[in-house]
Amino acid sequence: MKLRTVGLGQGMRASILAAVGCTLGIVPPMLASIAGLAALLHTSALAFEFVRYLGVAWLLYMAWSVARDGGPMDVTPETGSVAARRIVVRGFLINILNPKLSLFFMAFLPQFVPAETVARSGHLLGPGLAFMAMTFVVFVGYGLCAALARDHVISRPRVMLWLRRSFAGAFRLLGLRLALADR
Repeated sequence: MKLRTVGLGQGMRASILAAVGCTLGIVPPMLASIAGLAALLHTSALAFEFVRYLGVAWLLYMAWSVARDGGPMDVTPETGSVAARRIVVRGFLINILNPKLSLFFMAFLPQFVPAETVARSGHLLGPGLAFMAMTFVVFVGYGLCAALARDHVISRPRVMLWLRRSFAGAFRLLGLRLALADR
C-alpha cells in the first residue's frame, strides 16, 4: 500500500526507491529464517509480541502521517526533490517491522530443501532471492501504476482527499488487525 502512496504523492522515481526499500526489508526476515531465528519468533511469545507491537506502532504512525496535510499523500504538480535515503528507509521499515514476514519465510523456504541435504543455507538462499526479485517487480509495478495515475489525481482534489482518508483508514485497520491477531 505504501508504494501506491509514494507513487501518487511523489512520482515514479520515488516509487522505485520505495520498492528498493521494501525489497531490502525482506533481507533480514529471510536471513533470520535461514539462520533459524524465525523459529524463535514462532516459539517465543515475548519476541513475537515485541516485534508485532513495533509493527502496530509503525502502522499507526503511517496512518497519522498519511492523514495529515503535508504528509506523504500530499500531491502537488511539482514533484520536488525527495530525499532518496528517507524513502528507502521508510520502505525498509515497512517490511522489517512485519513479524509475519519472518513466519512466512519459516514456512516457505524449508519446502525447497531436500531432507538429506547437509548444507541447507545454500538451498534456502536461492528461493529467498527469487522471492525478493519477484517482489521487487511487483512493488515497482504498483508504484509505477500509481505514479501514472498522479496527473488524474492532481486535477481532482476531492479524489485526493478520498484517497488520503482511505489510506489512513487502511493503515489504522491493518494496525488494529495486527494488534488483535493471534500468533
